[in-house]
Amino acid sequence: MHLTVISSLDALCRQQACEAAAAANPRAVVVLHDLLENGLVIRRVFSPAGLLERDETHLEHGCLSCTVRLDVVPTVERLLERGEECVIIGLPPAVSSEAAIGALRRGLPESVTIDSAVLACAPDTLEDHLWDRHTLFESGFTPVPEDHRTPGEFLVGELSFNDTVLLAEPALVPVDPAVRRRGVQLIQELAPHADVVADPGEIRPGRHDYQEALCRTLPGSVRIPAAVSASPFTTVTHRAERPLHPERFRDALTSLAEGCCWLRGRLWIAAAPRCRIAIQGIGPRVWLENTGPWLADQKAGAKPDPMNYVDAHLDWHPEHGDRCSVIAATGDGINAAQIAGLLSCCQLTDAEMDAGFAGLPDPFQLDPSANLAPHSN
Repeated sequence: MHLTVISSLDALCRQQACEAAAAANPRAVVVLHDLLENGLVIRRVFSPAGLLERDETHLEHGCLSCTVRLDVVPTVERLLERGEECVIIGLPPAVSSEAAIGALRRGLPESVTIDSAVLACAPDTLEDHLWDRHTLFESGFTPVPEDHRTPGEFLVGELSFNDTVLLAEPALVPVDPAVRRRGVQLIQELAPHADVVADPGEIRPGRHDYQEALCRTLPGSVRIPAAVSASPFTTVTHRAERPLHPERFRDALTSLAEGCCWLRGRLWIAAAPRCRIAIQGIGPRVWLENTGPWLADQKAGAKPDPMNYVDAHLDWHPEHGDRCSVIAATGDGINAAQIAGLLSCCQLTDAEMDAGFAGLPDPFQLDPSANLAPHSN
């Protein structure tokens, strides 16, 4: 069996994408799940001849992960037993491909191949969604009040994980071509690894590499376009070899994030020098996350997961190992010199290095056992 997994922020994009993908592959069976209020899951299965199955299930815990684990996986299992060879899975809006494919890989035999992970996305709305301060629930994309992700967080996660972006046009009124083109350029800057297609027939089977996709979504990971484009959007990267002074970095953070659609990277902060701190900023929201010790600070005999340190060997320094700060900022009109200057000014001076790290203030309350609170831009 070959699977194509389609994720989306909203049901209109998903519906359009699944219908188009089915038309491009007439042998495919289409599975759609919708999570409604009070844990109600509606499942619809379509064959080329029409509706095969419609069922409703009440989940005790009406969450997105339960929908995948308790209904999507068993449905695909039944189709496999029935001999279906090609299945298109339209996930409920705001359910991530990473969560769904992880569950499918755990619950299905190895004979099942996931060909593509596809994000159905309306390019003309992308930039607005990235800057939306509301949660997915507040913006009406999920019935789960406990889901505190923003639309931008969901979309950046999907753009990082998925191998293909299928452009959708669910608007009832014509879209300004210039706005649409700008959205496509933003997609290409945020997801340089992905195929960006308007026709489902252009989706290339076999594009999905699960391990590589996970590496792209690791907190602290930095993946950037291989070449500068003519797009209004650019990505700027900068490295700092010395630890960052915590107070100076706190003061510079707002300026670093200003105007960035996406800010990401890893930080070496002097208040917690043995902790690899991931930074993530999507639209107006910026947060830090303690991802554990640097590879250079692993205890003797420890066997860390190599996937968690995919960039360590690229960053390795003979004196301080993989400890360093790497930041990438994507946006329109990003000033490379300003970002370099801000980050460089945060580095410890010679005198501060000689004095050691003890007694430095800790405005972020860095704690190896806890994530850090969001910072509003």
